[in-house]
Amino acid sequence: MDGALLRRLRYHNQSPRSRTYVSLLATLPSMTLGIENERYAAPAPAPQKRSSKVWWLVGGGLFLFLLLGLYGLLWTMMRATGEDDGAIAGLGSSIAVIDIEGVILSADKTNEQIEKFAQDSSIKAIILHIDSPGGAAAPSQEIYHEVIQARERYKKPIVASIQSVGASGAYYIASATDKIYADQASIVGSIGVIAEWVNYGDLLHWAKLKPEILKAGELKDAGNPTRELTPAERAYLQELIDNMHTQFINDVATGRKLPVDSIKSIASGRVWTGQQALPMHLIDATGNFRDALLDTAKRVGIRGEPKVVRPAKARHKLLDLFSADASDLFPDPGKLLDHNKGFFYLWKM
Repeated sequence: MDGALLRRLRYHNQSPRSRTYVSLLATLPSMTLGIENERYAAPAPAPQKRSSKVWWLVGGGLFLFLLLGLYGLLWTMMRATGEDDGAIAGLGSSIAVIDIEGVILSADKTNEQIEKFAQDSSIKAIILHIDSPGGAAAPSQEIYHEVIQARERYKKPIVASIQSVGASGAYYIASATDKIYADQASIVGSIGVIAEWVNYGDLLHWAKLKPEILKAGELKDAGNPTRELTPAERAYLQELIDNMHTQFINDVATGRKLPVDSIKSIASGRVWTGQQALPMHLIDATGNFRDALLDTAKRVGIRGEPKVVRPAKARHKLLDLFSADASDLFPDPGKLLDHNKGFFYLWKM
């Protein structure tokens, strides 16, 4: 008989209790195997807890990063356009300072700075910090008129503080301001016009070089440095200089609110010290830059130490050499031979 069939018959002939024991014994190996499997099985990974605090920290960090980036961008833009912290704050306790130094050959930058600060409501006054012997006639006159117009248009005080020198074209500019400060030893004045060049005709003759000039108009090459002036040319150039001198005198008289004759009588090109210029009404007070700053602050109602705002200086980077902005890093070839030609409101020792 088949062994499997015999075991079934034996199972059915047993009592119910015996059958239960047999069933338990039959399942015991499988249970033992299950226990062994559980003993050697890898532990189940712990469930990941995604805390809401982590997400808040991540989100807050990103927001702070963006906020700092925007602030940095704003600061960079303000610095690039010449704004300072006082102008950004808009507290109305700032005084702008514009430096006019060296020989004046262009008015563009200075006029842009004056207009910008005059429009800024956080700037209560403008100080022109002058240390210049003057310069070309037209740029000096342009800055003079810009100061006059800014005062009238924006009703904002503009004062001048003369450091070592404020002569000729620089004094021309200062005369347009509300008030002029100068140190007692500062050089002031020199209301006059000059034009000069070198006649190198003898040098060309020595080198056996002869210039050839074609012209239409008798006075077209007046001032040719290779020959002497003709009487007509000399009279013509002197007439131009006299006319510029008259403009200088009239504008100084207007700016200083003095009679034209009183300015004309001292317009010999002479300079004076600040101490001498005060009783002549060429300046309004003797004092240094800080004196001018504190007096101006008090005048416009600023309490305490005023915030000084200056135009930002251009910063060039290496990449500028390869960009279109590199034009001002190198001299213009067209100007290399243009050596101070023209008429000047310039003091020279």
